[in-house]
Amino acid sequence: MSPPARFKSGDVARFLNSIGPVFGLMLVVGLFSLSAEVRTHFFTGTNCKVILLQTVIVSIGALGMTLIIVSGGIDLSVGSAVALASVVGATALVNGHSAATAIALTVGVGAGIGLVNGLVIAGLRMMPFIVTLGMMGVARGTAKWLAGNKTVNAPKSSINNLMDMLDPLHFFPLPLGVWIAAVLAVIMAVVMQRTIFGRYLFAIGSNEATARLCGIRVGLMKIATYALAGAFFGVSGLMQMSRLAVGDPTVAIGLELDIIAAVVIGGASLNGGTGSISGSIIGALIMAVLKSGSQQMNWPNYVQEIIIGIVIILAVALDKFRQRKTAL
Repeated sequence: MSPPARFKSGDVARFLNSIGPVFGLMLVVGLFSLSAEVRTHFFTGTNCKVILLQTVIVSIGALGMTLIIVSGGIDLSVGSAVALASVVGATALVNGHSAATAIALTVGVGAGIGLVNGLVIAGLRMMPFIVTLGMMGVARGTAKWLAGNKTVNAPKSSINNLMDMLDPLHFFPLPLGVWIAAVLAVIMAVVMQRTIFGRYLFAIGSNEATARLCGIRVGLMKIATYALAGAFFGVSGLMQMSRLAVGDPTVAIGLELDIIAAVVIGGASLNGGTGSISGSIIGALIMAVLKSGSQQMNWPNYVQEIIIGIVIILAVALDKFRQRKTAL
């Protein structure tokens, strides 16, 4: 008889990548279910709808961040890009432009910020951390300048319907923003797994030098990646504007941490070459469940911030653990 097959370290790492995010979501839900008082409200259709609604902005941003992190990069300007995009969209509505024009400008601003990041990173061979850190200040300052350092109260339009709860007392119908996030996630999952663009991203993230020797135009890919990711950040800004019904230049501070944490919790490696759209969406759900559960437990905001910070540290530690297992 042949000896029984043994799991290799790489198999263990791949198994953890696939099952880890789901297990993490179940664990978080289970922990908050221990309290009978919280349990009676936590599993209601209304609360589940609220959780999904809270996930929309982070999950759409996570779609773009997944592309960047898989390719071996990082983007710290997400929160500022979301704020600037929301201000631009609200300003367009105030100036009498149509909702369609406001949507195009909002998404376009996000894509433009991403394009500039990509051009600088690829053209000048600069570190993404430094470039996007600088863009964080540029975009935030531009948003405050454009808004006159105050919120821009946009007139009511069809954009407001994107994040409307519709029927707050029942799970269905779901807000339009939830369906948009789901459709975008499916499209990007196909792009990442079934297209040449997706395969090139994984190749660049795994070994940029080898990818360049194989004929992949690494610079052009980085520019396209950051621009496409920026478009998703613009969509997040659109959802933010819809949710608040204003353009706020001070909104989304720290959003980049939530998005990066969601992607890493979902199985992506900060060293690049590993990640999935489904994992990132589950990671975004974990972040939303943590916030919802903390509110149900009546924990103050500083406790929620501490918990989120611990989760980010644990996510990075898990990423390092996966890397060691893969290297063995």
